[in-house]
Amino acid sequence: MPTYDYRCADCGHEFERFEAITAKPLRTCPLCEGKVKRLIGAGGAVIFRGNGFYCNDYPKQRREPEKKESE
Repeated sequence: MPTYDYRCADCGHEFERFEAITAKPLRTCPLCEGKVKRLIGAGGAVIFRGNGFYCNDYPKQRREPEKKESE
């Protein structure tokens, strides 16, 4: 689930919220019940997990040997 950033128009409180992409945006501040606005984020970054990535993780396509032309 993506993380969305919000800012309250009344008290200025900024917070993050984990929501499904299909969920409707939050409308009220959890502190003061004021109106909130969803902020535009930089987006998620690629996260590489595990022991690492190696050149053999993405094998090259095998090329067929070039055919010699007969004269």
